Amino acid sequence: MQHQGSRAAAATPEGNPAHQAAPGPKHALLIVNRRARNGGAVIEEALAILQRAGWQLQEVACPEGGNAADAIRAHAGQGAQAVILGGGDGTLNGAAPALIETGLPFGILPLGTANDLARSLFIPPDPVEAARIIAAVAPRPIDLGEVNGIPFFNVASIGFSAELARDLGAEVKKRWGKLGYGIAAFRLLRRSRPFTAWISHDGVEEQVKTIQVSVGNGRHYGGGMTVASNARPDDGKLDVYSLELNHWWRLLALLPYLRTGTHGQWRDVRAFPTQACDVRTRRPMPVNTDGELNTMTPARFRLLPGAVQVFAPSESSEETFF
Repeated sequence: MQHQGSRAAAATPEGNPAHQAAPGPKHALLIVNRRARNGGAVIEEALAILQRAGWQLQEVACPEGGNAADAIRAHAGQGAQAVILGGGDGTLNGAAPALIETGLPFGILPLGTANDLARSLFIPPDPVEAARIIAAVAPRPIDLGEVNGIPFFNVASIGFSAELARDLGAEVKKRWGKLGYGIAAFRLLRRSRPFTAWISHDGVEEQVKTIQVSVGNGRHYGGGMTVASNARPDDGKLDVYSLELNHWWRLLALLPYLRTGTHGQWRDVRAFPTQACDVRTRRPMPVNTDGELNTMTPARFRLLPGAVQVFAPSESSEETFF
């Protein structure tokens, strides 16, 4: 499906540099995950905004049983200068390897349940408003996290969050949206048990008994949680925390702090910044990367600084947009 637009610039408020249409790519691959929770939403208005800004959009479908990375690799050599991804965090996570390989900048049309990366980048949940940002700004670099060679945007976790990702099927998310996270978490909470892990970082190794170890690159994750109050996807660090709670009900008390990213203040939460760490467990355990179970422990984490380019407001222009 080929979307051709005129070369008229998108209308922007005059006299405001943050809103001036940035000279940038004019030919982009458009990949829309129609299976995302809001994948059936009408996005023609969003596409029209990009077309009026001079973009030519070549819509390509993900291969059957494949992901966005496969589609990007298959079409990147056809003159594409950017990728527009319509979907949720799973779609973005799946595209990450190909975005690194090709160096193509990408824009986000949020269509998922949580849209945590979009939130971390101050991109609004409305695809139309998100398209206005893509049309108005130049791409900027952000970091990625990596675990066992698999890149992630938001967070990778071992323990409770990984079990939650396993229980939280696509049908639950599509039916209940963000409420589905709470339903699945409540069911899982009382049967969750601590496990022993060894965390190695910055020349030290710490043995912990924990219900979850998380390594964050972005700011938001899990449909409302915050990695750390000062975390950003371009801050040059990973934020690690371990929930070393004795009783499951302590997690309920901790929940408001997890939402604001201030959980590191609790005495039974271990939290620190780093650029690399290893996590070992007594037996192999699944690792949740942006909602996908892609690898197992032992897990080797590292930061990939400035690994990809995204169309998102810069720190100096966030207040202008919002």
